[in-house]
Amino acid sequence: MILCCGEALIDMIPTPTAAGPDGFVPHSGGAVFNTAIALGRLGAQTGMLTGLSTDMFGQQLKDSLAASHVDTSLAIRSDRPSTLAFVRLVDGHATYSFFDESSAGRMLQPDDMPNLPHEISALFFGGISLACEPAADTYAALLEREAQGRAVMIDPNIRPGFIKDIDRYRTRLGRMVARADIVKVSDEDLNWLLPTPLPLSAKVSTLLGNGPSVVILTRGGDGATGFLSSGDEVHVDAVRADVTDTVGAGDTFNAGFLAKLSELGRLTKPRLADLKREDLKQAMEHGAKVAAVTVTRSGANPPWAGEL
Repeated sequence: MILCCGEALIDMIPTPTAAGPDGFVPHSGGAVFNTAIALGRLGAQTGMLTGLSTDMFGQQLKDSLAASHVDTSLAIRSDRPSTLAFVRLVDGHATYSFFDESSAGRMLQPDDMPNLPHEISALFFGGISLACEPAADTYAALLEREAQGRAVMIDPNIRPGFIKDIDRYRTRLGRMVARADIVKVSDEDLNWLLPTPLPLSAKVSTLLGNGPSVVILTRGGDGATGFLSSGDEVHVDAVRADVTDTVGAGDTFNAGFLAKLSELGRLTKPRLADLKREDLKQAMEHGAKVAAVTVTRSGANPPWAGEL
């Protein structure tokens, strides 16, 4: 099983009403939630570890996960509120107002973390849950506890607006990267993490030198390049698509990539340490293919396996 560890939240999307002014419609979302949903729809055995409220929005998130065959037995339930993200669209660009103080997801503590069953072979971390404390420290502690025997992928998907203490965030993320097997970053993420006047290839080498076996660098419409600790590189072009919006594209790429590695029998720590470029390319191509379907739809609505 692949266990996705991180945020599940409610996006409040502005929608016209019969009375005239926009109302807000609750949609299930969050970067890690989106990856879990996509994995479940692709047929990978998937679970989600997150803080879920017992309120109506928490139940909506739980139902959404179950509908995409994502196991929620490890979710930590509480009567704290759900995280809400109110979306405002200006000239097609989204801005967000987050309501996250003392939420069920944000207030997770290390003592809340359950013992993980043996069938969990891989962990995925990412999103704003790596920036918002105390949950960020809790997820870091979980990775530290479990990384020795399970494959780990991280996609920090950096949102600078959520980072209150930059040095603390970089230090914590650096420790997590050092224990991870796969790290996916955009060119913007990488330049933010390593703000030095070096080419991207040199910055990727720095990341690889810190511990991961695989680094994937994404560059939007220019596709993605995978780098192995052996020195091999693989480039995959973005799949052409009629883009409706790009919400959840990166999250879906993560799911397609992990699902293919799992199908190939390569999603274990020893196998990733010796990953061949052919397997890396196949997994990246699958991730790009799945993401290309998602961008043709409104919102984060990843495809089911039968749609590919």
